Amino acid sequence: MERLQKVIAYAGVASRRKAEQLIVEGKVKVNGVVVRELGTKVSNADTIEVEGVKLEKEDKVYYLLYKPRGTISAVTDDKGRKTVTDLFHHIPQRIFPVGRLDYDTSGLLLLTNDGEFSYMLTHPKFKIDKTYIARVKGVPTIEGLKKLQRGIKLEDGKTAPAKVSMTSFDEKAGKAICEITIHEGRNRQVRRMFEAIGTPVVKLKRERFAFLDLYGLAPGEYRELTKHEVKQLRVLAETGKLD
Repeated sequence: MERLQKVIAYAGVASRRKAEQLIVEGKVKVNGVVVRELGTKVSNADTIEVEGVKLEKEDKVYYLLYKPRGTISAVTDDKGRKTVTDLFHHIPQRIFPVGRLDYDTSGLLLLTNDGEFSYMLTHPKFKIDKTYIARVKGVPTIEGLKKLQRGIKLEDGKTAPAKVSMTSFDEKAGKAICEITIHEGRNRQVRRMFEAIGTPVVKLKRERFAFLDLYGLAPGEYRELTKHEVKQLRVLAETGKLD
């Protein structure tokens, strides 16, 4: 089940805000009945009309992108910067990113037009692991790494426990490379975590999302997920383990 205004927005009929306005104005029908309540939820079985025009249901699509640095994880950008959807010129469906990666962060990003699928992979309660490689300024102390492993206090609350290891370091040059796995997705979370222990991130890349990796892809390239991969991601979110 999805909120009506989200379904309208995902179909490319209008922005989320405009869709809400259309609903309030009585210009949206669900199964032939005018709906004015913004919290209304609908399913794929429901027939939706917007200003008398039936909403066509798109085929669900699922893509894995190697996001390059210098792109926005969004459908549009009011500053005119390049977005991740700009890399999908020939895709007829109106896709959107599953969660986000910062402008300066590269790596694995999923895109889809399936709102339920996106929710299952991004809400913290489903605990989907995301693994990052962070090049940091300075060499983290053992105690600093333990703080990250236990969960560290940030301005928006304490983080969940993380898996962290230092894969290499250069004491003389004052730099290190760390691998960190988290299942939350707060704004600039990994960067803020390392900054909290005194070793700010210089470069960040998401290497894995659950069992998926970037094998065979260069920055800016993408591939479609297989049906089996989509099924496995759903199973992982619903049960916490793979078949």
